[in-house]
Amino acid sequence: MRGASFNAIGSVARKEFLHIVRDRRVLLLLLILPPVFTIIFGHAFEVGEPKNVPALLVNRDNTERTQRFVDLLHSSKTFAWREPSAKAKGPEDLLGNGVQATIIIPSGWSESLANGDPTPLQLFLDGSDTNTAQALEGSVQKTLGDFQMNERQYMIDALPQEVFDMAKKLPVEVRKQFVSAMEPWKENSTVLYNPHSRFIEYVLPGVIGLILQLITVTLMACTIAREREAGTLFQLMVTALRRREIVIGKIIPYLAVSLVLIVMIMFLTAWHFHVRFSHPAMLAVVCFLFLLCSLGLGLVISAISKTQTQAIQFSVFFLLPVFVLSGAFAPVEQLPAAIRYIAEVFPLTHFCRAFRLVNMYHAPLSYYAPSLIVLSLGAVLTFVGASFLLRRIEQ
Repeated sequence: MRGASFNAIGSVARKEFLHIVRDRRVLLLLLILPPVFTIIFGHAFEVGEPKNVPALLVNRDNTERTQRFVDLLHSSKTFAWREPSAKAKGPEDLLGNGVQATIIIPSGWSESLANGDPTPLQLFLDGSDTNTAQALEGSVQKTLGDFQMNERQYMIDALPQEVFDMAKKLPVEVRKQFVSAMEPWKENSTVLYNPHSRFIEYVLPGVIGLILQLITVTLMACTIAREREAGTLFQLMVTALRRREIVIGKIIPYLAVSLVLIVMIMFLTAWHFHVRFSHPAMLAVVCFLFLLCSLGLGLVISAISKTQTQAIQFSVFFLLPVFVLSGAFAPVEQLPAAIRYIAEVFPLTHFCRAFRLVNMYHAPLSYYAPSLIVLSLGAVLTFVGASFLLRRIEQ
């Protein structure tokens, strides 16, 4: 009996696998798009801090001190300095100048520093991207702080010898206070879990999960709908095959192909982006459960769809909120509390969480066990749901 069940599942799987091999469009989708998307997404998220951001520098205070500040700005890799555009209405016209930031050094700035009443710099930032605007402002503030420390050293070096002689007469405790106040205070910071601060290390689970879910859900959603359109679904239902045998048989080919794609994507990211993977056995478990859940969702969508077009539409409606709410590119904890509950429904949310806990945090099983349980329950529920829907089709 068990051998007959395996033979039945194998026959359905063989039929589905032959369809994948014979459909060149599906083969192209499976073999070309995953590595291409991995390279494109990887380069898009490879750099965490902005570099070579187009910017405009307007110096209205041509003094020696100001030039030292300008030299510091030019040494920064954050900005790529451009000349003002003749079409722009002024330096604050970022769009007209084709820049994302403008720094204006006002006239008399150097003199105001010497008088002890410094005039603020004018900084115009493109706020359409809030993350970039904050990073650019932080870069300018850091450069300004470095310049201030350098100028403090210039001032100390320019003091007459009499000042140093008088300083020697001060009590030791007072001199130590002055020395501490004149030197920059520092902190010993240690970056844990992602010591090189590479953003791609954080978003990698999202890239892998989105590519796999896009392919598995979409292709799996078309399986039963394709049989229905071709008129072979009823013939399949009246055979001696059980519903669970049909479900498992249709999933096996896509599961095998998806596992190959995971190996391909991980090898590509390790070779091209130098990403290290830890605890491969546990990562394999996380990926396997996620694939089962995704394939089950695709099968449910396929069972409720009458045509392949309808199946693809349902898949798109499901995948759209997943892109935003799954925590693939930003922590779920940053979402409002009500939306966070919705995010917990998506398998990709638990996949990203478990993948990061294993690969980046090297966390013990107790930390990501809830995510594995949710993925396992999701796989079971979707398979049972697909079998139930097939039973209703038969009736």
